[in-house]
Amino acid sequence: MFRRRTVLGGILGVALSGVFAAPALAQEKSVVVYTAHKASIVDTLLPMFEQETGIRAEVVKLGSSDIARRVRAEAGKPAADVIWSVTGSQLTEYADLLEPYQPKEMDKVDPQFVESPAWTPYTAVVYVLAVNTELQPMDGAPRTWAALADPQWKGQIASARADGSGSAMQQLQTVLTVFGDKGWDEYAKIARNFVFTDSSGAVPRFVADGETSMGLMLEDNALEYVRGGAPMEIVHLEDGTAATPDGIALVKGGPNTDNGRVFIDWAMSKATQERLVQDIGRRSVRTDVSGPEGTPPLTELKLVEVKPLEAFGGADAVLTKWRQAIGE
Repeated sequence: MFRRRTVLGGILGVALSGVFAAPALAQEKSVVVYTAHKASIVDTLLPMFEQETGIRAEVVKLGSSDIARRVRAEAGKPAADVIWSVTGSQLTEYADLLEPYQPKEMDKVDPQFVESPAWTPYTAVVYVLAVNTELQPMDGAPRTWAALADPQWKGQIASARADGSGSAMQQLQTVLTVFGDKGWDEYAKIARNFVFTDSSGAVPRFVADGETSMGLMLEDNALEYVRGGAPMEIVHLEDGTAATPDGIALVKGGPNTDNGRVFIDWAMSKATQERLVQDIGRRSVRTDVSGPEGTPPLTELKLVEVKPLEAFGGADAVLTKWRQAIGE
């Protein structure tokens, strides 16, 4: 399911203020990228990359877990050069298939988001509850994970599946971290109220369209709908929320490694990170880029340091317990 974009010529490129230079015209000008970004983000950013560098990007859009399985299956003869916007904890799970690379402006990345030399923090992902205010007045809306377990919300909370969505996996890890030894029991109670969607991108649609009165989603996905006029308000859960890095990484032995490095440098440049904030509502990991308008500073949220998958037995063990918790 390749999504291909082609730049007509390198002469159309726009300078990037010295962050990196476009490759010489004689070089092969393509890069293969696997991404969990939703299509609207890809459609916004890729034309900029191609125009600014003269490199054609071939993008495979998959869920985070599907990317992990595909990269593992292709080990030995990789088809991808870059993994773009996948949950950091998942990248760590297959770090042996990644080639460590530090982008040229790594010194501008907030150290709190640096977790592994195998991948680079790309954005700071905040997880929120969004509420359809036409269905659920805010004065009675839940504001904690614990409150989401109340049986009155049965069938009213949209969520992606942890076996197909990196964001849903991070939400699960957040619950397990917040509640400690009681984590699995609490998650099972919350999950009884879930309506599962096919993807994380479907969750805000469910809420905006009134199929459920609320949903667990990425902050930037919620912001997109709020800015578009949907009757939604955002809740940062008060008993603990996560601001975790998703990552960008170079695939070891990819077919266009040099162009992969150019892609990573471009993605981490100040100009691109500012676009992510202004046009998409995602928080930057750079210390010189402010957060999206209308969002609280991270310092005002009760942030928890989400435990890695290894702390719960690894990805396979977590998914086994997750299926048990949701009754499968």
